[in-house]
Amino acid sequence: MARYTGPKTKIARKFGQPIFGDDKAYEKKKYPPGQHGPNKRRAKKSEYAIQLAEKQKAKYTYGILERQFANMYKKANASKGITGEVLLQLCESRLDNVVYRFGIAPTRSAARQLVSHKHITVNGEVVNIPSYQLKEGDVVAVREKSKSLTAIKNSLHARREYEWLVWNDEQVSGTFTKAPERVQIPEDIQELLIVELYSK
Repeated sequence: MARYTGPKTKIARKFGQPIFGDDKAYEKKKYPPGQHGPNKRRAKKSEYAIQLAEKQKAKYTYGILERQFANMYKKANASKGITGEVLLQLCESRLDNVVYRFGIAPTRSAARQLVSHKHITVNGEVVNIPSYQLKEGDVVAVREKSKSLTAIKNSLHARREYEWLVWNDEQVSGTFTKAPERVQIPEDIQELLIVELYSK
């Protein structure tokens, strides 16, 4: 499966946000990468550059490649809701993202790995496709033989609560109650800029 495997801190510095999670290296250098350091005078960005950067940030945040992202935009654009909001809801409804949100994995890339290695089930069936779109009421769980994995146990200790997800500690499973509303999504993404970019 194709995915981004390059330097993550460099990407985080480019966007000025730790988009891949806690990053000690990013905390030391919060300015954009480049050989001239933080003092280099940077040219004013064009409208297109700002829109493109926002799209790239969303792609890297959710770990989605260009073609997948473009297809998700087409799907969002064809829906009845607000295109930008629906696009983020589609991103949030991906199985790898929900596994991350439940706290089963500490990062989205770790969540993708758990899904790919068949540690996760949806409604009792093993699903190994990270981009699998969840529907309202779907139950995501850790496979019985994977519940003892140290990585999963450690990650669950630091899990956070989200309004659209219901977690069951005893079953080591959670229910995706509905796609989140825009105000509930914590990611700092200006989806309107992405819509403007694709609308050109």
